Amino acid sequence: MQAVVIGGGVVGSLIARELSRFRIKVVLVEKSEDIGQGVTKANSAILHGGYDDPPGTLRARFCAPGNLMFDKLAEELKFPVKRTGSIVVAKDRNELPKLEELLQNGINNGVKDLRIVGKNELRELEPHISDEFNYALFCGTAGITEPWMVAIASAMNVAANGGEVVTGEEVIGGKINEGRVTEVFLSSGRKIEADLVINAAGLFYEKVASAFNVNVPPVHLRKGEYILLDKKASELVNMIIFPLPTAAGKGKLVVPTVDGGVLLGPTSVELPEFSPEDVSTTDSGLTSVRESGEYLIPGIDNAKWFIKSFAGLRPETVQKDFYIKRAEELANFITVGAMRSPGLTAAPAIAEFVVSMIVPETGIDLVRRDDFVPCLEERVKIKELPAGKVSEMIDENPAYGRIVCQCNEVSEAEIVQAIRDGARTIDGIKFRTRAGFGRCQGGFCSWNIAKILARELKKDLSEVRQNSEGSWIVDGKVRQ
Repeated sequence: MQAVVIGGGVVGSLIARELSRFRIKVVLVEKSEDIGQGVTKANSAILHGGYDDPPGTLRARFCAPGNLMFDKLAEELKFPVKRTGSIVVAKDRNELPKLEELLQNGINNGVKDLRIVGKNELRELEPHISDEFNYALFCGTAGITEPWMVAIASAMNVAANGGEVVTGEEVIGGKINEGRVTEVFLSSGRKIEADLVINAAGLFYEKVASAFNVNVPPVHLRKGEYILLDKKASELVNMIIFPLPTAAGKGKLVVPTVDGGVLLGPTSVELPEFSPEDVSTTDSGLTSVRESGEYLIPGIDNAKWFIKSFAGLRPETVQKDFYIKRAEELANFITVGAMRSPGLTAAPAIAEFVVSMIVPETGIDLVRRDDFVPCLEERVKIKELPAGKVSEMIDENPAYGRIVCQCNEVSEAEIVQAIRDGARTIDGIKFRTRAGFGRCQGGFCSWNIAKILARELKKDLSEVRQNSEGSWIVDGKVRQ
C-alpha cells in the first residue's frame, strides 16, 4: 500500500511521520523547493497552553494534548523547544473577569500549570512589564520552538524510515476509479500510485480538494505582520506576553525566539480575497505592532534593535476551527485544513488522530511495523559546543573552521551537511542552520552560501535561488 500526503508543512510532515510507523509506503509531496516554507515558516512559533480555545472545538480538543507531546518529539527529532511560560496581562479588577474566564476555559480544556497571579509575582516573572498591569494569567506549559525544523526533521524521519519526500512539485489532480483515488498527478507529469491521499496543503487545501472534485469549506486568509528585534531586546523579555484577547484574536504579542531574539506582533487582518502571494507589510500595521510592544514592555520599541519586518498568512474557515474530515465524494481522500492558531501546537495530536481515527474510515487497515526508527541523529552546531570539542572537529574536518555566517557562527561543514539533508536553496540553508538569521540577515554570508550550493549541487551560480522559482541571486557574469 502507498499513502500520498500533500503538503510539507508541520501538519503534513507530522502526519507523514505518523503513517511511517505502519506498513505502508509514504510519499510526502511539497510544491515549494523545501519543507516548511509556507504557513509553517512565518508565524509566532509559540506552543500555546490551550486556555484560549472554545471548549467543544477541535482547537480545544487538540491544543493542550499536542503541547504535551512536544518534549518527546523534540528529543526524538532534535529540534529546539523552550518552555518559557506565558502570561496574559490585565490592568485592574475590571479586566480580571476575563482572566478568570480564560482560567476556567483552560481547566475545561485540560491545561496544566495555569493560575492567576498578582502584581508582585507578575513582577518576579516579568520584571520589565509595564506598571499599568496588576494581574496576569500564567501558563507554565507554554513555550517556543522552530516550526520549520519540526517539519524538516519530521520529513527527514519519513525518508529515514523508507518514505519518499518530493519537493518542487505541485499536485494538480489524480485518477479516480470507483470512488477512490488510485493515482496522484504532479506538475512534472509524474503519476504516483495511491491507496490513501491526505490533503494537508496549508493555504491551498481548498485548491487541492477542488482538483479531486471534493467539496470543503472555503478558505479565508488572515495576514499577520511582525517585527524581529535584535538579541539585545531579549534582556527585557523572559516569556511570551499576551494582552487580553479580543474577538479579532489573541492580540499583538511580545515573544522571545529560541535563538535569542524577540518578535513583536502579529497584526490580524482578513484579506478580502484569496491572495496567497500577499505577504506585504504596511506602515500602519508595523506601527501598531511597535505601539503594542511598547505598551506591554516599555523601552522595547527601539529602532536600533529592528532587524526585519515580515508577514505571514494563515488559513481559516468562517467557523474559525480546524477542518479534519474524510471526503464524502472519495472514500480514501482526507482533508486536514484550516490550520489557524493553534495549529502548530495541535499538530502532533492531530497527526495521531488522523492516522488512528480517520484513516480507518477509508477502509484501510494499518499494520504497525516493528522496525520504525523514531530518532534522528543530531546535527552539529559548533556555536553550541565547547571550544575544545570544536578544535578536535576542525582537526578531523577543516571545514568546521571556516565560518560562513559570522552572526550565528555557522561553519561551511554545517552548510554542506544541510545540503546533504535536502537543502537546495539559500533559504533551505537558512532555516536548517540559522545561517542568514542573524543581525545582517544574510547580507554578508548569502554570497558564500550560494557558492557552496553551486559547488555541492554541481550547478552554475545563476541556477542558485533564494527560495522559489524566479528568486535568482545572479543573472550571469558581467565580465569573463
